[in-house]
Amino acid sequence: MRLFHREHAGRPIRVAWTLEELGEPYEITKMTREEAAGDQHRVRHPLGRVPVLEDEEGFVFESAAICLHLADLHPEASLSPPPGTHERALVYQWAIFAPAELEPPLIESAMQAQRDPDRSASARQRFDEAADAVSGALEDGEYLVGGRFTVADVLVGSTLAFTERIGFADELPANLRDYLARLTQRPARQRALARTMSG
Repeated sequence: MRLFHREHAGRPIRVAWTLEELGEPYEITKMTREEAAGDQHRVRHPLGRVPVLEDEEGFVFESAAICLHLADLHPEASLSPPPGTHERALVYQWAIFAPAELEPPLIESAMQAQRDPDRSASARQRFDEAADAVSGALEDGEYLVGGRFTVADVLVGSTLAFTERIGFADELPANLRDYLARLTQRPARQRALARTMSG
């Protein structure tokens, strides 16, 4: 498998993390911003974005879709519960919640912090509400679904980790700080981070 990545992009780590959890061999092709916008990469992703995963059958884009697909390819790894179960539905729920509800206001708050503080604060409030939903779902548990690590934790955890880059991870609810620390310490995440951030 080949993971297409762009310099300074954060989302491809989700795919690398999932691959590392599975022990699946993969290669990384890292592109410049200009290369990602070029015609060659637009064959892989019509908007020129990353990540894109290539396997023997073609290309798949959207990080949540890729991670869910990889979990399906290796049911023995138990990164996703069996199809048709309520727990499987919860994995879908949180895997989609991360890019739909957590990530957009988090990025908007960071990007608007200097140029439009009011808009930044409004976005931050939306993020806090979404983060509170994750906090409530964790309650006293270590992971989001079924008391065990799943691909839902990859998607939600990698999104919450962005709070460290923009400086307010310490303001997360206590159980989210513990959750994020637990995920950050996973060897597979550390290997994925090393591979995606290396030259």
